[in-house]
Amino acid sequence: MTEIYSLISAAILAEEGDVVTAEVAGEAQNQVSAAANGSPQGDVESQGTPEQKPFNPMSLALPVLLFVVMYFILFRGPRKQQKEQQKMRSSLAKNDRVVTIGGMYGIILDITDDEVTLKVDESNNTKIKMAKAAISRKV
Repeated sequence: MTEIYSLISAAILAEEGDVVTAEVAGEAQNQVSAAANGSPQGDVESQGTPEQKPFNPMSLALPVLLFVVMYFILFRGPRKQQKEQQKMRSSLAKNDRVVTIGGMYGIILDITDDEVTLKVDESNNTKIKMAKAAISRKV
């Protein structure tokens, strides 16, 4: 098998117009000559049964490890951030300075279970009512 790989690599490295040759060496030469003579003995010896490898329990470790890493990346991280957001939203109180998801800064004037009234502009006394879930963070 290594002869095939070396022949292929030599053919790849050879420039156009070069001739690539291969020689059969060692045990492979004996097998080829025995097969050419019609000797069934050469074929039988060359076709040994493949050796069975024992089961390695470490081969299961890689998929399990990948699953654990994917769990932490895909599920645990976002769930943790969501809990922190929920905790922040439940701790909102009057006169807190906040930023909405849309990027608007404001001061909380009134807060209910699922609704918040923000004062957006001091000079015009502009107020906006929005969902509590639209609050991104405290300032």
